[in-house]
Amino acid sequence: MFEQIVLAYPAMLLLIAAPLVLRPVLPVYREDRRVLRVPWFGRLLALCGQDAVRSSGAAPTPLPQALFMLFLWSLLVVALARPQWLEPPLEKAVPTRDLLLLVDLSGSMETEDFNNAAGERVDRLRAVKEVLDGFLTERRGDRVGLVVFGSAAFVQVPFTQDLEATRLLLEETQVGMAGPRTAFGDAIGLAITLFERSELEQRVVIALTDGNDTGSRIPPTEAARIARDSDITIHVVGVGDPTAVGEERLDEQALRDVAQTTGGRYFHADDRAALQQIYAELDRIGVREVKTLRHQPRLELYHWPLGAFLCLALVFHLRAAARESVAKEARGA
Repeated sequence: MFEQIVLAYPAMLLLIAAPLVLRPVLPVYREDRRVLRVPWFGRLLALCGQDAVRSSGAAPTPLPQALFMLFLWSLLVVALARPQWLEPPLEKAVPTRDLLLLVDLSGSMETEDFNNAAGERVDRLRAVKEVLDGFLTERRGDRVGLVVFGSAAFVQVPFTQDLEATRLLLEETQVGMAGPRTAFGDAIGLAITLFERSELEQRVVIALTDGNDTGSRIPPTEAARIARDSDITIHVVGVGDPTAVGEERLDEQALRDVAQTTGGRYFHADDRAALQQIYAELDRIGVREVKTLRHQPRLELYHWPLGAFLCLALVFHLRAAARESVAKEARGA
């Protein structure tokens, strides 16, 4: 219990010994009183056979009273030292990395060639959502953002530590809501813009697409070079069919070039198990230290010794006043 009580100013406790050190040094307190001077007082003492003794002006303080006064002084000094009660520490995770997800919502993402966790046949976007949901639950300590792209790129979730909100807004995405085409280069450009306001050293993009770029105003490789100059690493996950034709064909070489330009890696997933393994690998690649801010609240306790000092001092003076009143009445009688 007492291990949780600390003093803000422990050096103040040295003042407890101040009365003991200063009492022999300081002059005795003398109270001025009106007296009657008697010129024959000396002769009166001689007739009585006594010698004149000069009064010190101060009667010795009884030991119990001296100890009580020292106790009152100690209570006051303890209050000045500010005793505090240490409450349980509070910890807050501080982000060390900005992680941005780029998710392709082009028309080809509704192709049903993946199996979900229950073994049912689902489209590519549904499989991606299921795996990303588990991936996001492990992102404690990251600021996560979400950009969706089709014919154009849009910010679905700005950088936030609210992972529940990110998972909810990811679940609400639908195939075609950003247009039927694939503007991968524009999505990278939008990611660079979002990172411009980032003050964190680690800036990572995980891009997921199943087609080749057909609608960007800036080529993906050119956007990747700009991202590299901005210290942004891009990992690319391809989920399309490299043997298909047209827009649905997965241009693996272009995606590999984007990843290698920024120092990232390229992965290809042809089923849900492979996709889940890729995100597990990305989790290992992105190992980082989670910084935490720790604060331990302190509850002030100085009012307890101060209150005890005031109460005991009041009782002492009331008792002294009562004794003096009784003495006056006795003298008057």
